[in-house]
Order: sequence, then structure tokens, then C-alpha cells
Amino acid sequence: YSLTLLIVSCSGFNQVMKSDDFELKRTYANDFFMASNWDRAAALYEQIYQRYSQGPIGEEAYFRLGMSYYNMKDFYLAEYYFKNFATRFFFSNQAEEAKFLSAMCAVKNVPRKSLDQAETYQALQSLQEFVNQYPNSSLVDSCNRVMDRLNLQLEDKAWDNAYIYYHMEQYRGAAAAMDIFIEDFPSTKRKEEAMFIAARSSNFIAENSIESKKFERYELLLQRCVTFAELFPSSRHSDEVMNIRRKAERYISLNRQD
Repeated sequence: YSLTLLIVSCSGFNQVMKSDDFELKRTYANDFFMASNWDRAAALYEQIYQRYSQGPIGEEAYFRLGMSYYNMKDFYLAEYYFKNFATRFFFSNQAEEAKFLSAMCAVKNVPRKSLDQAETYQALQSLQEFVNQYPNSSLVDSCNRVMDRLNLQLEDKAWDNAYIYYHMEQYRGAAAAMDIFIEDFPSTKRKEEAMFIAARSSNFIAENSIESKKFERYELLLQRCVTFAELFPSSRHSDEVMNIRRKAERYISLNRQD
């Protein structure tokens, strides 16, 4: 922590900011950066980049501007600078790192599961862009692990949203939501439970339908039960699904119009 930095940090920072001596600005910006005085480093690097928008000085200033905001945990601004750096300085040795850090900033801005997940989708897109652009990077494995975690968060959110219909006994909504859940997350470990809830919900719908709708709804219910039995022959729900299936088959047999 240099003596000049100590002095300017106490009294002369505004003078450096107002100075036309960009070498002086750069010296202090680098000193502030090395001393983790991120806000003052960022203020000076912004001026330096505006003066030297091209070349190695501008490249250094712009990258460190992003790093300063990243270390201040202002991930929105950090993402902005890293993303732009990767575009403006495409051939830089730090372009790959900037692209990765841009994606990590997007990940840092991911909200809790209970909130809207738009930013989670944006983070996934940023991570995928990095993997596509740098498929041989040593950072790809890290990206894939983070994407797995974010996809699981989206799955948890979608499951909660679908299950609430069933919990509230809104069976038409529950059956439709579980179908969408399975379509959106075909590899989910909850597929068996989702299909069971959809079948159970369809049973309630068929039972309580007006007579003119019952036949087609029991046909749909029967198809759900058949598919469930084929996919999960040893399910803990097998007995209940079989009982529902027999009831559907009985109704269809008694009401079939040839």
C-alpha cells in the first residue's frame, strides 16, 4: 500500500479525477486496484477507457473496470462490462475469461426459487453461449455443473407450480400442469409421481364430468393408466392405478357406441 496511495486516498482523489494526466490516473487506478479499493479504481478506469478506448491501455482498463464491479458485488454492471469486453476485445488473451465471468455474473443474479425465474433462463443462456464459443475450455465442466444446478432449480419451481393445482383440488389444472412439467423436464426423477398425479386428477375429472363428456375423459384416463403401467410396472402406485384403470375400462365397455 504505497505512501502516494495513502495520501491520495485521504485527500487528493478528486484532484486525480480532475487531472488531465492520464499516466497519473493509470498509476493510481492500478494502485487502488491492487489495494482492493474497488470503487475508486473503477472511477479512474472508466476515465482511462474513455481516453484510450483502443489498444492495450484501454483493454486493461475495461477488464479491470469489470473486475472492480465484480468485487464490489455489483454483478449487473460487472456482467455488462465483461460481456462487452468479450466482444470489443475479441482477440484478447482475457476474452475467454471475460466471457466466463459474464456468465458467472448472470448466475450471481439468479433469484431464489420462489421468485420469477426469468434471470435463471438468462444465466443458462449465457453459460451455454460460453460452452458453444469455447468448447475446449477448461471451464466447460464448471459451466456444465452450474447449468445442472440451475436446471434443477427450474425443475423444482415448475414442480411446485404444478403441484399447487393438485393441492388446491383444481384437478383440470393439475393434470395439464403435470403434462407440461413432464414435457419440459423429460428426464426428471419426478416423472412417476407427475404421471400418477395426472392420472389421479384425470380420474376426478372423469368422475365429475357431465354425461356428454364422460366417455372421452374416461378414454383419456385409460390411456394415462396404460402408459403409467408400461413405464412403471413396479410403482408403489400400481395398485391404485390398476383400480382406476379397471373403473375406466368398465365405464367404456358399458357405454361404448359401436
